[in-house]
Amino acid sequence: MKIFNLDKVYSVVCNFKNTQYGFKHVATLCKSGLQIYETKICYYNRTWERFEYESILNKVVDYNFDGAEKQKYLAIVKTMQ
Repeated sequence: MKIFNLDKVYSVVCNFKNTQYGFKHVATLCKSGLQIYETKICYYNRTWERFEYESILNKVVDYNFDGAEKQKYLAIVKTMQ
């Protein structure tokens, strides 16, 4: 499990789980410590991310934010490792 803080209000909790055909990343978006969204991405082969959980973090931001807020959080994700 790894926790990524987007700011003082939002954080994303990411987990890795094995599946029958590969593995998946599961992410939960939390607002002030309360779960507000959960998603997953299944992988059947090796991924080519800059850092672990990059794709799932981008998906969480893309589905939950709009406009300037979305651009702000995408820029924050880009700086993470």
